[in-house]
Amino acid sequence: MKPIWIVDDDESIRWVLEKALAREGLSTRSFSNVREVVDALQHGTPQVLVSDIRMPGESGLELLHMVKQRHPSLPVIVMTAFSDLDSAVAAFQGGAFEYLAKPFDLDKAVELIRRALEESLRDAEIDLASNETPEILGSAAAMQDVFRAIGRLSQSNVTVLITGESGTGKELVARALHKHSPRAAQPFIALNTAAIPKDLLESELFGHERGAFTGAQATRRGRFEQAEGGTLFLDEIGDMPFDLQTRLLRVLSDGHFYRVGGHQPLKANVRVIAATHQNLEQRVRDGLFREDLYHRLNVIRLRLPALRERREDIPLLARHFLASSARELGVEAKRLSDQAMQFLSALDLPGNVRQLENLCNWITVMAPGQTVEVKDLPAELIQSTGAVALTAPPSDALAPIKLNGDHHAPAMLAPEPAYTNGESPTNGVMHDRHSWVLMLEAEASQMLSSGRPEVMDALGRQFEAALIKTALKHTHGRKNDAAIRLGIGRNTITRKIQELGIEGIKDD
Repeated sequence: MKPIWIVDDDESIRWVLEKALAREGLSTRSFSNVREVVDALQHGTPQVLVSDIRMPGESGLELLHMVKQRHPSLPVIVMTAFSDLDSAVAAFQGGAFEYLAKPFDLDKAVELIRRALEESLRDAEIDLASNETPEILGSAAAMQDVFRAIGRLSQSNVTVLITGESGTGKELVARALHKHSPRAAQPFIALNTAAIPKDLLESELFGHERGAFTGAQATRRGRFEQAEGGTLFLDEIGDMPFDLQTRLLRVLSDGHFYRVGGHQPLKANVRVIAATHQNLEQRVRDGLFREDLYHRLNVIRLRLPALRERREDIPLLARHFLASSARELGVEAKRLSDQAMQFLSALDLPGNVRQLENLCNWITVMAPGQTVEVKDLPAELIQSTGAVALTAPPSDALAPIKLNGDHHAPAMLAPEPAYTNGESPTNGVMHDRHSWVLMLEAEASQMLSSGRPEVMDALGRQFEAALIKTALKHTHGRKNDAAIRLGIGRNTITRKIQELGIEGIKDD
């Protein structure tokens, strides 16, 4: 494990923290100013960085911004006097893990550093696991064409437009394009343009200056700045509001943009990869998408095949997802019988790979026995005989399932993996915008038929919990950002988290 770095011009603060952390068996390294830290970062990184805000020379806020640009997953704790809490709040909104008000309780400080340390180690384990797992699975000819395209584009900075139905893995392909590009060492930033309210999307993309609008208490870097030198993935680009399309076109045309409320042009050194499940040509004809932007994005088009076009990959993917679900639950992986595998391979699975993954999660938790037969699959799946797969899971499948200590939505409604930077975000429930409504109607009908009381309250709590959990995954547990995304107040989301018993949330 790497040491914890302490940055403070006050020698007594450094000494106290060093001794307290040494008693916990944690190694430390101390610095008296930002310049020393910047030099040290050329040769290594800490597990956690603890920094004062006000120091001679460059400030802790400047250090925070620099560290987050280069090492976005590194937890940074900022220390500040009570008189400077506004700066601390600004730092927290700028990506700090937490702030520590001086004078602080030493035990609480150590506890906070331990929490940051646990998150840092957990992120490192996730990164290691992701490096050991193939990025994209598939042996079908259609997928081999995709792999060849990624290889040809590996040394290129050209703009790529990824098309394909929802759930086919567009973000995975975007990440692979970034990983194998000359920009691999720089950030990969993802943004689902359909998941952000129109009035917030401009600020998300381009950032804003302090005072640009009500609530803009500090300057905020947008996704273009966060992705500087790296790759910006814009998912569901077809849903971008028309007026923002004009601003995006300008960035792609001349490489410059302005923050909201700003007057100084900023240069963007960013590779843009866009994705959509929609027919952009039709949206251009309908006047909903700018033709000039379409041509700017459509330099190289990469179409991902639907799962029904690569049925031979279903057994490979199913085994992979069953093994993954079993690892998360700490149980032995279940296997599908030959008949069950043939049955799955014959389904259309309109939700594609994402739907298959959700089904494997359900099988791991709900199916009896280690060998899964056709009769053990969800009843609706069997009754559909592939015509309309998974329109509604069994009522008992709607109970939240716990994976890795976190309560997820029902297995059939399991959210997608979250985006880097907490944002993501791609956290759609299922690819079909109407399927979750059908599921909700089916569950409501079953509850009403059984005479269960307080149906509205029970389903309402599940709905609110799913929304809040998904928003928190987008923001890496930051309640304030999640509240903004959901369009509710900070006090409201705090109250809801307590009422709904949502666990594992960071204290803002």
